[in-house]
Amino acid sequence: MRRYVFVFLVLVLWTGKALAFHPLVTDDTGTQGKGRFQFELNGQISLDKQKSDDGGSVSTVKTRENELKAALTYGVSDRHDVTVGLPYQWKKTDIDDAESARFDGFSDICMEWKWRFYESGGLSFAVKPGLTLPTGDKDKDLGAGRVTGSLFLIATKEADPVIFHVNAGYKRNENKLSQREDILHASVAGEYRIAKPLRLVADVGAETNSDPGSRTWPAYILGGFIYGVSENFDLDAGVKAGLNDAEKDVSFLAGITIRF
Repeated sequence: MRRYVFVFLVLVLWTGKALAFHPLVTDDTGTQGKGRFQFELNGQISLDKQKSDDGGSVSTVKTRENELKAALTYGVSDRHDVTVGLPYQWKKTDIDDAESARFDGFSDICMEWKWRFYESGGLSFAVKPGLTLPTGDKDKDLGAGRVTGSLFLIATKEADPVIFHVNAGYKRNENKLSQREDILHASVAGEYRIAKPLRLVADVGAETNSDPGSRTWPAYILGGFIYGVSENFDLDAGVKAGLNDAEKDVSFLAGITIRF
């Protein structure tokens, strides 16, 4: 048994779309506490429009991606969390206003482990390795077709009423889609508590383009809010906009979080 646990941990640390606290992309160092659970149900609608030049013939390609993701987090200890996320996606592509493709189905399952290894004076650091399992249909662009892995370093600085978060990460994007396999990520987020139940949030970041033919890093900016209905129940919403053509034009996000 110990051998299998060791092999699993090696795979996690060596090799996932990272899960963060919604609606932000950038994660914080917070954990649930020993024996505590957190359940998240998040939805996202993404719209994008690109020009495609195929041998001198220019076409307009419009894509719409909808995602519903459920994630369950368990506090193994006060400093360690384990999270499992399962997304369901709908994808539709139109070329010159004529539908060319429509797919839906479960995407790759994501598993992550967060360890907050340092905390002092409002500053904390955590490490978050993760992996995804190829449960999505790669032929429908719903999965990578292989196990992928990631490793993120997270920093949080609390300066009430403002909190800052910084993420730096690497993803080993093993795939059967002819995508780039080495992906770097960097992002910064902030929270501002304007009243006890309400926090305004903002996020900006970029990562290596998975398209091996492009050197432009998709970059985004995001704004939103988190409203604490009660101590253990949050509502959130946000809008994410692309800062360049490599990123999706706009995404609308909303979700609920329950802790127990």
